[in-house]
Amino acid sequence: MPYITKDRKDILQYWNPPEVAGELNYLITTICLEYLAYKGEKYATYNDIIGALECAKLEFYRRKIVGYETKKIEENGDVF
Repeated sequence: MPYITKDRKDILQYWNPPEVAGELNYLITTICLEYLAYKGEKYATYNDIIGALECAKLEFYRRKIVGYETKKIEENGDVF
């Protein structure tokens, strides 16, 4: 996960949280399209976008979902 400075976090955090999955998808897509427009259409930009999406997915899974799944295994028993 990219750990950016507090100043940049403060600048980037002002948005309305999505209410449904479609809005979340819209926001993610819009951010990717804005980055593409800013950096230009080339392989490196597409690679940046896909890499950032994949790493964000993996980091979210590691930091949030693994703990949730572990808790649910403890509460309900394991499948395996």
